[in-house]
Amino acid sequence: MTTASPTPDGALARRLGLGDAIAIGLGSMIGAGVFSAFSPAAAAAGAGLLIGLLVAGFIAFCNATSSAQLAAQYPTSGGTYVYGRERLGEWPGFFAGWSFVIGKTASSAAMALTFATYAVPGPWVKPVAVIAVAALTVVNTLGVTRTALLTRILVAVSLVALTVAVVVGFTHTAASAGEPGPAVSAYGVLQSAGFLFFAFAGYARVATMGEEVVDPARTIPRAITTALSITLVVYALVALSALHAIGAAGLAQVAAPLTAVADTSGTAWPGGVIRVGAAAAALGALLAMIAGIGRTSLAMARNRDIPGWFSAVHPRFRVPYRAELVLGLVVCVLVAVTDLRAAIGFSSFGVLLYYLIANLSAWTQDRAHRRYPRVLAVAGAIGCVVLVATLPPGAIGAGVVVVAVGIGYRFVRLRFAARATGGGHGGEG
Repeated sequence: MTTASPTPDGALARRLGLGDAIAIGLGSMIGAGVFSAFSPAAAAAGAGLLIGLLVAGFIAFCNATSSAQLAAQYPTSGGTYVYGRERLGEWPGFFAGWSFVIGKTASSAAMALTFATYAVPGPWVKPVAVIAVAALTVVNTLGVTRTALLTRILVAVSLVALTVAVVVGFTHTAASAGEPGPAVSAYGVLQSAGFLFFAFAGYARVATMGEEVVDPARTIPRAITTALSITLVVYALVALSALHAIGAAGLAQVAAPLTAVADTSGTAWPGGVIRVGAAAAALGALLAMIAGIGRTSLAMARNRDIPGWFSAVHPRFRVPYRAELVLGLVVCVLVAVTDLRAAIGFSSFGVLLYYLIANLSAWTQDRAHRRYPRVLAVAGAIGCVVLVATLPPGAIGAGVVVVAVGIGYRFVRLRFAARATGGGHGGEG
């Protein structure tokens, strides 16, 4: 049993032990991404996606350790948006925050499409995905957020579905398993790692809970390592079973890869279990993402890094309702004009840039605040750049344009601020 530490006035209670922290880490990672990311990864690397999975897991570990030691030094909300501002300056902080917002917005579209892909027949996927986004946006603006209990329930549902997929995959084989898959190349493996990085999203959530964890200096590193290791094992089993059941060629051609695995059983119930698991995980992830992006947007709006209009908080429900409503609209548009593979690629682009800033920030920390070897931050930064460079050209092009829009807005805003103050620095630090 975990004993809470004495809690000063205004501070959060330290009630989470190692087991709790590991559960939160698993709940953040084992979600809808595993139900969708293997298909584009197989299209990029064929059976080489197994190597890509290891690469993605290693880079995720480097990023998570950087986030953990930064969270210990700066125990406040805002994540790398705050760390970048504190360690590198306001521009890198803005770059991280903007990259997070655009990357997670694309993730929201991917989650909505994943939900609909598993829940309804093909022609209904986009309409149902749009309806899901609209409904959960309204839920968020009413002040309802996903609880820790719901997180555990969704993880349990997801793990049951993944267990069924693994058992079916290792015990049944489709004709496509014997077909040659896409050629394996170094570039394809790295591109598959970029896609699979999407499935690890959420590992840094443990690092952001330093104020609520008992003995955080010891507990957080162990929780991150354990949760990432368990997740990597689960994903490896899913990948191996899917390759056994339908092969790299079959995996690359389907939008709902684990449903295709279930179909090899010749019975209906495995597919039903997997559809329920994928749908539940996707809806839970989508609800949490809308809430998280809204609050990051709120922090950026308060600093005028995005228009201050987004900083409005609803007087009754106490949520950043303007940011969440606009976010919901943007995600609906993305769902309507893009497909799942493109959404995953664009999401990885933004999130990898976000963690690039996290690693660079961790590299600047002094010895007193460094909890991990500096080489991990260097490896994480290099890995993020390499994976971004190997994403599909369309994802890179769209990402560069959207990043440029954000940078352009902030540059113009600072110029106007400087003129308004008679040629000062316009708030730049």
